[in-house]
Amino acid sequence: MLVSCQKGDSRSQDKLYKEFYGYGLGICLRYSRTYEEAVEILNDGFIKIFSSLDKYTKGLSFKGWFRRIMINSAIDHYRRNEKHYNSMDISYAYSEQDTVNALDVISEKELIAAIQQLPPSYRMVFNLFVIEGYSHAEISNKLNISVGTSKSNLSIARCKLQKVVLESYNHSNPIEGNGRE
Repeated sequence: MLVSCQKGDSRSQDKLYKEFYGYGLGICLRYSRTYEEAVEILNDGFIKIFSSLDKYTKGLSFKGWFRRIMINSAIDHYRRNEKHYNSMDISYAYSEQDTVNALDVISEKELIAAIQQLPPSYRMVFNLFVIEGYSHAEISNKLNISVGTSKSNLSIARCKLQKVVLESYNHSNPIEGNGRE
């Protein structure tokens, strides 16, 4: 199928698109603010895939190569659009630690929605570090930011996500979650 795609066979490209759409969208949703933005990143990624299939090394994991292109498409999207976002957000506050595991009451969908609500610079660093396993030095190179900024953005992203998770927990368990009776 890849050889046919490389030759421009639209049926093979359509088949590849349908086969990897869900997987690619899952990756892109983590890096985007909205579903529409994720689809835009996904489509940009597929354009890159179809135009650079000759760079794929046969025998290596196509899925891994595909994932890398989707992540790089998300980074490219961020770079193109970061001037539209306010990357300085000082409105966060450290929240109190809760001894109950709040992650038990929040769904995966709610967690992805919380990640999507992070300001773009925090969301990008969080995804690259926590989910993709990049080091702060690698993130620094990819995003053209300092290592300190990468660390700071990760810390702020974690605080914001913790706050959202705890708020979700407190709404689910108003008596137990906030210590009030």
